[in-house]
Amino acid sequence: MIIERVYAHPAGDGSSAAGPYSEEHWPWSVPCVRELLGDGLRFTAPVTFLVGENGSGKSTLVEALAEGFGLDPWGGSHDWRYAAHRPKSVLGELIRFDAAPRGRRMLGNWSARKGFFLRAETARDALDREGFAPDSVSHGEGFLAAFRGKFLQPGLYVLDEPEAALSFSSCLELIGHLDQLAATGAQVICATHSPLLTALPGADIIEVGDHGLRRVPWPDLTLVDHWRRYLTDPQSYLRHILG
Repeated sequence: MIIERVYAHPAGDGSSAAGPYSEEHWPWSVPCVRELLGDGLRFTAPVTFLVGENGSGKSTLVEALAEGFGLDPWGGSHDWRYAAHRPKSVLGELIRFDAAPRGRRMLGNWSARKGFFLRAETARDALDREGFAPDSVSHGEGFLAAFRGKFLQPGLYVLDEPEAALSFSSCLELIGHLDQLAATGAQVICATHSPLLTALPGADIIEVGDHGLRRVPWPDLTLVDHWRRYLTDPQSYLRHILG
């Protein structure tokens, strides 16, 4: 493990550039962000999945976590900040870590810090700028090539919906890469909508929503239940959508 707990450390005056830390102001109005101001989030496994509906705050959470660790908030590693002109987010400025020994060494020494922030909408550009997006391949193949060629060292890998560009079989390959990455001593924190990825054995799954953050076994995930029922009987859903 590299990071054992993440939390938001409030400024002394109880306010930020986005306003007071109250539920009336974003991002503090997002339940999962409110939890960071309280107990924070503990990590109990080398691979952690954050799942939830759009707008639940999981992407806000992983972006702030990546920023706090020193990774490029627009996607990339700590030593290549192609979007460095973007100001740090309000939440990213407040992120703090309780780190394991390896994590403390990384946080205390910039040259020892290893990791990557992969966000779906900017991944190809970030990988290309760092020399890991080969020409003449599809978007999804470029993703997998990056995992094969760059995601190798023990470090913190933060992923935001990596399944967006991947087929079913490519998602299965990604599961294998995540498992191998964790076996090297790396830590992976991934926001996802994928029931395939979250089925990785041994992964910790946290459901994000109006309730905040809660750990849920894979079979009990809302997204797994919806996919199971949809694949069994698509019309039970489509009759409410189609005229």
